[in-house]
Amino acid sequence: MTTTIYHNPRCSKSRQTLQLLKDHEIEPVVIEYLQSPPSAAELEQILTLLDMEPRDLMRKKEAPYKEHNLSDSALTRSELIAAMIENPILIERPIVTTRNKAAVGRPPENVLEII
Repeated sequence: MTTTIYHNPRCSKSRQTLQLLKDHEIEPVVIEYLQSPPSAAELEQILTLLDMEPRDLMRKKEAPYKEHNLSDSALTRSELIAAMIENPILIERPIVTTRNKAAVGRPPENVLEII
């Protein structure tokens, strides 16, 4: 089973989640999503695994959220996903995925449910 972490090394929760995986002898594929954002298809898959809507996975306090008026209820799912790809800082972190499960590592212990 491949485990992937969408990781921001500057985020303490992301670092803690990565360490938690390693402590459980899991060497995940590490994707530094700020440099390599997920594609629209990957985000769709992540959202499906998390059973979330795009806005639920967004960091609403980040400047791009306000600058692009992403709270506008008229925005479509596709538009919100496009905004996340264009501004990956908006994506909540860390996200850990396995073949058919995903969890947001806030708190890091959330990932224990899927490994």
